[in-house]
Amino acid sequence: MCGIVGAIAERNVTNILIAGLKRLEYRGYDSAGLALNSNGKIVRLRREGKVQGLEDAAHAGAISGQAGIAHTRWATHGKPLERNAHPHMSGDDIALVHNGIIENFQELRIELEADGYELSSDTDTEVIVHLIHRALRGGNDMAGALRAAVDRLQGAYALAVMTLTEPDSLLVVRSGSPLVIGLGIGENFIASDQLALLPVTTRFIFLEEGDVAQVSRESVSITDHAGLPVERAVHEFDGNHEDAEKGEYRHYMLKEIFEQPIAVQKTLEGRIDSEAELLASFGANARELLSKVEQVQIVACGTSSHAGMVARYWMEAIAGVACQVEVASEFRYRKHVVPANTLLLTISQSGETADTLAALRASHQEDYLARFAVCNVDSSSLVRESELSFLTRAGPEIGVASTKAFTTQLVGLLLLVLATARVKGRLSDQQMEAHISSLRQLPSLIEQVLQLDGRIHELSSHFVEKHHTLFLGRGPQYPVALEGALKLKEVSYIHAEAYPAGELKHGPLALVDADMPVVAVAPNDELLEKLKSNLQEVRARGGELFVFADRQAGVSDEPGMIVLAMPPMPEILIPMVYTVPLQLLSYHVAVMRGTDVDQPRNLAKSVTVE
Repeated sequence: MCGIVGAIAERNVTNILIAGLKRLEYRGYDSAGLALNSNGKIVRLRREGKVQGLEDAAHAGAISGQAGIAHTRWATHGKPLERNAHPHMSGDDIALVHNGIIENFQELRIELEADGYELSSDTDTEVIVHLIHRALRGGNDMAGALRAAVDRLQGAYALAVMTLTEPDSLLVVRSGSPLVIGLGIGENFIASDQLALLPVTTRFIFLEEGDVAQVSRESVSITDHAGLPVERAVHEFDGNHEDAEKGEYRHYMLKEIFEQPIAVQKTLEGRIDSEAELLASFGANARELLSKVEQVQIVACGTSSHAGMVARYWMEAIAGVACQVEVASEFRYRKHVVPANTLLLTISQSGETADTLAALRASHQEDYLARFAVCNVDSSSLVRESELSFLTRAGPEIGVASTKAFTTQLVGLLLLVLATARVKGRLSDQQMEAHISSLRQLPSLIEQVLQLDGRIHELSSHFVEKHHTLFLGRGPQYPVALEGALKLKEVSYIHAEAYPAGELKHGPLALVDADMPVVAVAPNDELLEKLKSNLQEVRARGGELFVFADRQAGVSDEPGMIVLAMPPMPEILIPMVYTVPLQLLSYHVAVMRGTDVDQPRNLAKSVTVE
């Protein structure tokens, strides 16, 4: 949720820290701060609000230092005030930044206050830095003090610490929250996401659970959770860091919507030319494991759970395999009955989503056949801790409201369904080739829909003054409607909800009137005639309809109903293509309402805390 950056070098690192925070601001933008070792003193600067305020203050004060840590915050404990911003300090000689949540901070706070410590913030984080200070007073070196402190913590954390007693290094530890070390020449860096460091390095070490690392200018030493020295692999980033810039676009969200054709194309490349190629994209032993699958349990959060709901329709209809979908925050806290040969399928853009990752880890205590992750980050915990995985190739997604991650997740899930159906003998050669041929059309179809942007912009004006919107869909388009409603509420702050269209008369119809727009997804599929009847129910109550319909569906503009004509397409592609105009609708409504599109209030991109 929050962002960490750190650097130790022979040069002034102030601008490196601030630039890194800006690249991580999608993870938290309630407050920001930094601490520098400046001429033998720790200089700390914190500001409420976005990183720009911190940058202005840093430049005005001309502060500098060759070692430092920085943080951008998404508030959990304590309001977004300067006194709650990171870094937190104990005395004048220790500074610390923290991602995660400490669950037992209240009892630790009481203990520290009884021991004479005065806490100046409302955060859970401040107790950690005082625990370290107390351990140092007890005779520990810095690494020993950090381990003594984290032994007292319950919860999730990624920590970066700097101290005047050991000024030539930074100390970091991770448990439940990601942390990466960037390698330079005569300088090294730390961050909660490699994206923050791409302008200064492309070589990274990803810390594993319980790792403690001491980072100096010339070296990195790592010990594991047991305190034993370990070597972690160095990964070379092979992407383009300019992918994380807005370029000519006004907002990241719009850029990422328009990147979907190429993101889908990249996700398909090298994976659909042969069955062997497809299976290889999932990992070793994919054929053997998928042939044994008798049930799939999908676990995900937010947008990823909507992708899972679409996949359920595909898995049962195409592969003939029973499939269940549950949000991770509920799934992880209830008892499960795990049928024989059940595949646990997790979906996450970042691969660090706290509830999804916790569900994955808990699954090792139950009798699952295997764990399969669909993810956009190859170095993520979710991928590394799963037997099989499919890596989407969406590239960096900075906008908090997920767009291209969703469509590429759907592509990956469809490929998994097709592979499962194939190894189980549910698809003939001809059927498989027909589906693959359809998938090859997908980038072009999304391009066609993006050309409707001007028309969608016009439609958006009808929503600007509204307070509520209802989205309708049937079959696999119901999750698409859910995703459309989520996008609208995330970025425009209009209350929106989605229903299966057949459920209108079971309650939601009571809400329909001229002040509540109703958005319907109406592809030319087997449920179209049923959906048309549902639309008439809305019109009869004076509702204002906005229908995204196949141009061959026989639906046209009428009084009270505006239709946006969609291109004809293979039925299997409908969920991926029809979500795009809903993304554009949400974007344009948000811009017209003047909201912060890329960084909506109260939200952050990567939800790494409960």
